[in-house]
Amino acid sequence: RGPAAQRGGRRWGAPAPPAACEEEKQHEFRRVLVTGGSGFLGSNLCRRLLDQGHEVMCLDNYFTSQRSNIADLLGHPRFELIRHDVTEPFYCECDFIFNMACPASPVHYQFNPIKTTKVSVIGTMNMLGLAKRVKARFLQASTSEIYGDPEVSPQKEDYWGHVNTIGVRSCYDE
Repeated sequence: RGPAAQRGGRRWGAPAPPAACEEEKQHEFRRVLVTGGSGFLGSNLCRRLLDQGHEVMCLDNYFTSQRSNIADLLGHPRFELIRHDVTEPFYCECDFIFNMACPASPVHYQFNPIKTTKVSVIGTMNMLGLAKRVKARFLQASTSEIYGDPEVSPQKEDYWGHVNTIGVRSCYDE
């Protein structure tokens, strides 16, 4: 994570989360899609969005996540769990898409590098297509795995990483 992330700031050009949009009415609630919503980060994002009053659709195929991560949300009236693989087309009405879907763990991308690449490429294309069709705002999440084994720590915002284009993690590095 770079300095902006450590300070809690956002990178220039990144869309603000729904509640942080200044031009929106303060109490306007939105319908939000969180892909990879049963993962560690996705499940915590779902909780935060629900706490802010949004309607949350959690899309996950459980390739690397667990239903237990969102067990406490299953009875929530504004939470919907949808078991679906982002590499397959998906349609819903939403105002905002957080694309958190990707097997980021070395164990998973070493076991199935093709699946990792498909989720990263085809899944992102599908979600960008959905965002375009329904005119939703879009945030693409990533992971520190893309930087490879760092030569320096912590990494600054201008650090490009230490990647091996033919190594076992290259499906994620590139």
